[in-house]
Amino acid sequence: MDKLHATKIFESLASGIRLDVFRLLVKHAPTGLVAGEIATLLDLPPNNLSFHLKAMTHAGLINAIQEGRYQRYRAHLTLMQSLIDYLTAECCTADPESCFEPNKASSCCDAV
Repeated sequence: MDKLHATKIFESLASGIRLDVFRLLVKHAPTGLVAGEIATLLDLPPNNLSFHLKAMTHAGLINAIQEGRYQRYRAHLTLMQSLIDYLTAECCTADPESCFEPNKASSCCDAV
């Protein structure tokens, strides 16, 4: 993962609807959902949803597989893990000891 790719992913998620769609697809991994199911579960108009699905697919956040006349959308979990790894790659490198202090209430890597 590089900075340009990470930026593209974040731009794709910079919409509340897209964030909701991605989180819903994560919840329904690995099977995913067809567009109609996503629209129903999130109470979205289908034409509005297709715009968001296209942007997320272009960013690589989701994959679409043709199933007859429908497309099944799945979250690209490996890509999201790569993004998390990119964000946390240098966790605590400025102060490595702070990550391992057992009595410290919270450390920079608790969420990792």
